[in-house]
Amino acid sequence: MIGPGSTIRTRIALVYGGVFLVLGACLLGIVNLLSRAGTEDEVAAIRARAVPALPVTDVRGGTIVQLTDSVRVAAGQQMLIWSAFALLGTALCAVVVGWWTAGRVLRPVHEMTAKARRLSERTLHERIGASGPDDELKELGDTLDALLARLQKAFDSQRRFIANASHELRTPLATQRTAIQVGLDAGCSPDELAATKRVLLDNNRRSERLIEGLLVLARSERGLAEREDVDLGEVVSEGAARHEVKVAASRSAGVVRGNRLLLAQLVGNLVANAVAYNMPDGSVDVRVESGVLTVCNTGPVVAAEDVPALFEPFRRGEGRDRMGPGAGLGLSIVRSIAEAHGGTVTAEPGPEGGLAVTVVLPVS
Repeated sequence: MIGPGSTIRTRIALVYGGVFLVLGACLLGIVNLLSRAGTEDEVAAIRARAVPALPVTDVRGGTIVQLTDSVRVAAGQQMLIWSAFALLGTALCAVVVGWWTAGRVLRPVHEMTAKARRLSERTLHERIGASGPDDELKELGDTLDALLARLQKAFDSQRRFIANASHELRTPLATQRTAIQVGLDAGCSPDELAATKRVLLDNNRRSERLIEGLLVLARSERGLAEREDVDLGEVVSEGAARHEVKVAASRSAGVVRGNRLLLAQLVGNLVANAVAYNMPDGSVDVRVESGVLTVCNTGPVVAAEDVPALFEPFRRGEGRDRMGPGAGLGLSIVRSIAEAHGGTVTAEPGPEGGLAVTVVLPVS
C-alpha cells in the first residue's frame, strides 16, 4: 500500500509495476485458457489416431487415455507455475524500470524545485530557464518564469510606491514643521501668523488627499466584494458636472456590473486630471458609449514614451498644476479601478498636445 508520505517517484514506480502485474495476469490467464483448450483438442486427436478400433474399456485404450490425461494435466500445471514466476519477475523488473523512468522524468522538476528554493525577494530576477522539448515540464518551467516576472514587477512597484509615498509624506511634514516654528516665534506679526495658518491648512488638506488616494488605491486593488448594476452614462454625467464639463453620451452608454462609488472615483479622477493639466483656455472632451469612456484635453505635448509612467503612483504630468493639488495618484487609481471591474485603460498623446485616456469596461 502506498503511504501518504511516499515520494511521487515511488508512487509512479509502484503504480507502473501494479498495472503491469494486473495486465500481465490477464494476458497469462487468457494464454493459459487458450493453451488448455488447444491441449484438449490435441489430446482428442491423439486418442482418435491411437485407438481407432478399440472400445473405451480396452486395457490399451485405457492406458492411452490415462497417459494423455497425465500429460495434459502436467503441461497445464507447469505452464501455470512458470507463467506465475515469469509474471512476478517481469513485474519486479517493471517496478525497477518505472523507478528509473520516473527519476529521469522528474529530474527537471527537482532542478526547478532547487532553483525555486534559492529564490528570495532579492533574487527574483533569476529564472528557472527550463530547456528541452516543448512538453508539459517545459510549460511548467515557463509558467514559473512568468510568475517570477510578475512577482518581480510587483515587488519593484511596491518598493517604488513606498519610496515615493515616504517622499510625498515627508514634504508636507517638513513644511508644517517650518510653519509651526515660524508661528511660535515671539516676534511673529499677525499677518505672518495668518499666513502660517494658511500654509498649515493647505498642507493638512494635501495630506488628507494623499491618504484618501492611498486608501482608494488599496481598496480598488483588493477587488470588488459586492457588485451592482451601474448606469455608466449617469455616473459620467455626475462626475463631469462637478467640474462643469459637458459629456457627449450616446443612448447606449452601458450598464456596468461593479461598485458605483469606485466608478465615480474613476470618472472624477479622469476629469479632474484633464482639467488640472490643461492649457489656459483649453478644452476638455468627455465621451461615453457602450462601456467605453474617453476623456481628452488640450494640455501640453506629452511624449509617447512617457505615457506608461503616468500610470505609476506619484507621477505628475507637465501642466499648469505641475505641483498642484493632486497627489500623483489619479491615473494609478483609474487603472486599478478599471482592472478591478475587468476593464482596461489606455492613454495616447493628442496630435497637438494633451492626452486622450480611454477606459473600456465590460457592460451587461
